[in-house]
Amino acid sequence: MIKVDNLAKKYGDFGLEVSLEIPDGTVTGLIGKNGAGKSTTIKAILGLIKPDNGHITINGKEVSELTNSDKCMIGATMSDSGFSMYLNAEDVIHILKKMYPLFEESFFRNKCSELRIPMDKQFKDFSTGMRAKLRVLIAISHKAEILILDEPTAGLDVEARNEILDLLRQYLVDNEKCSILITSHISTDLEGLCDDIYLISNGKVVVHEDTDVILGNYALLKMDEKSYESLDKEYVLTTKKDSYGVVCLTNERQFYAENYPELVIENGNIDDLILYI
Repeated sequence: MIKVDNLAKKYGDFGLEVSLEIPDGTVTGLIGKNGAGKSTTIKAILGLIKPDNGHITINGKEVSELTNSDKCMIGATMSDSGFSMYLNAEDVIHILKKMYPLFEESFFRNKCSELRIPMDKQFKDFSTGMRAKLRVLIAISHKAEILILDEPTAGLDVEARNEILDLLRQYLVDNEKCSILITSHISTDLEGLCDDIYLISNGKVVVHEDTDVILGNYALLKMDEKSYESLDKEYVLTTKKDSYGVVCLTNERQFYAENYPELVIENGNIDDLILYI
């Protein structure tokens, strides 16, 4: 389990104050606009930056107290592979064998073949998709119990994204206790993978909800201003004016469907959380 308790970090005018939990065997999505605090949270969990306050524990241990053996149970992806662009996959095998006692060379080689990752080509000559697939493969090839994935599918075409998501899904099937924290701007990736979602805005968690609840209960209500005036707003989370009237985000779609049949109601999704909250 990852537990972040009142994590605080200040950068100039920006302040991060976040609490979240990722239980064993679950996939948690961390979403928000650029600059909301996602990457700062990720870096603090990985011990790459020191918080001003708060506690971060992984499997009950403070991040600052993790041993090398503890750290071997964590896999992560950031914006690059972490390796020189003049290395190739064969070179990485030799490095990972020294870094991780549980590194599975046969698994790594088989997946490189399946994902069409060349073994003898330097990383500088890799496509964006190849680099992304390699990053995820490196993160999981040592039987990691915890995965921290920062934008693993950013900038990829549909085929490469699906290959990475399928790789993660299969890993979860084979490693049921694995916990994953993932950030992404691609809502469909998260909707098909995550058990729950945290939305960060201006350094604070403003929504924590099960993914199924978001997809099943959240909705956009569209109406003219006269209809809005008579609307029961008990379950309205936010309201925005539109060119043709008013749009409301609600987490009680069924209530408005039953009581306001004349309303235009569109099913909500993760993008709506970011846009409207």
